[in-house]
Amino acid sequence: MPIESGSCASARQAKQKRKSHSLSIRRTNSSEQERAGLQRDMLEGQDSKLPSSVRNTLLELFGQIEREFENLYLENLELRREIDTLNERLAGEGQTIDGAELSKGQLKTKASHSTSQLSQKLKTTYKASTSKIVSSFKTTTSRAICQLVKEYVGHRDGIWDVSVAKTQPVVLGTASADHTALLWSIETGKCLVKYVGHVGSVNSIKFHPTEQVALTASGDQTAHIWRYIVQLPAPQPTTDCNQMSGEDEVEISDKDEPDGDGDGSSDCPTVRAPLTSLKSHQGVVIAADWLVGGKQAVTASWDRTANLYDVETSELVHSLTGHDQELTHCCTHPTQRLVVTSSRDTTFRLWDFRDPSIHSVNVFQGHTDTVTSAVFTVGDNVVSGSDDRTVKVWDLKNMRSPIATIRTDSAVNRINVCVGQRIIALPHDNRQVRLFDMSGVRLARLPRSNRQGHRRMVCCSAWCEDHPICNLFTCGFDRQAIGWNINIPALLQEK
Repeated sequence: MPIESGSCASARQAKQKRKSHSLSIRRTNSSEQERAGLQRDMLEGQDSKLPSSVRNTLLELFGQIEREFENLYLENLELRREIDTLNERLAGEGQTIDGAELSKGQLKTKASHSTSQLSQKLKTTYKASTSKIVSSFKTTTSRAICQLVKEYVGHRDGIWDVSVAKTQPVVLGTASADHTALLWSIETGKCLVKYVGHVGSVNSIKFHPTEQVALTASGDQTAHIWRYIVQLPAPQPTTDCNQMSGEDEVEISDKDEPDGDGDGSSDCPTVRAPLTSLKSHQGVVIAADWLVGGKQAVTASWDRTANLYDVETSELVHSLTGHDQELTHCCTHPTQRLVVTSSRDTTFRLWDFRDPSIHSVNVFQGHTDTVTSAVFTVGDNVVSGSDDRTVKVWDLKNMRSPIATIRTDSAVNRINVCVGQRIIALPHDNRQVRLFDMSGVRLARLPRSNRQGHRRMVCCSAWCEDHPICNLFTCGFDRQAIGWNINIPALLQEK
């Protein structure tokens, strides 16, 4: 009768163990439904103040956690069996190779190396599984705190900028590559006014601080100041877009973008000519803003200059030179005569017009790629965003280094700061919008799933913290703007 060798016996033993392991997994999977039903029955018998939908979501998440750890436990057992088998095989080889025994040190080194590889595999599997579980918790939390309220669809090309009026009635403004600027009812999503005075892409829109007047910058090398008159329609019940969204986030193709051709923006009143046209630039005017008081306006251009104008006379007051490449954005301080300009030369500059006789300039260096925007916050801080995937918070009294740096995984476009709560909204090239505090702590990511959120690059964000329905707006190159309701107290409590 043939005698079975040691290596064949160990191989057959390992095969039987793997078969037993696979059978145990099948038994585990077949009993999942029974276990879930039992857990639901137990929860239903307990008193809870949580809504049923929240309890069901928690139950599913805890069920997922249990399944993940059960699978990890079974895989750990299998890996331990493989380690034992490998050690037995190494021990056998150590006794027969070339008729000489391996030293204990050599055998220990081989076994330790194999154990280390298997341990690393186990750690990697554990990290991947737990990361998926944590992501599920974060996604659920973000959906509860950040809710999509309204979509504003009507442009025929990408939307570069979004802004909220500072006077009553409060309306939303969007600037688009389709050569138009549109004003919207925040509550109903209806287009109220269309401005068609530009012959190039409209790159930015800002509202006058006290009057129903808008300032737009365009690729036609001009900035226009135009008056609007709006009558808000009666508000309609708001649809909760989150109830329509799926649980899992998915990638969406460009074919799913909203179709602007079928929208009613063509039916709204049209403004065809500006009150004033500002015409001193020799290149694309990429941004414009009002100085405090609204009697002067500043523009930023691809001709590497920023211009300061008198609004009433349209005369050029100052031409601000010094940037080495095209400007990308400009912003004014809400209460002081300060202007900040950003540029592709990796810097942004602070211009001080508080003394009428002179104007000083400070240069901020710290980014390694295009500075896409720089904005003022309360106090003496400026926040800058860049294509180098960072956002930096600066103290105007100390230009040498930022007081906080936020590192992200995608280029950052036109940022905006919730002044009262000091929350920064970061729109990204990768279609995400993230919220951070001024110290660089991440607070939330706006949900983006198969039925909500932006489908292409997010270009700009704008806060309207006092509005009862939407307090954050975003726009993107998917031709739509979105109004969000951010539960700021809950967001800060999660922090």
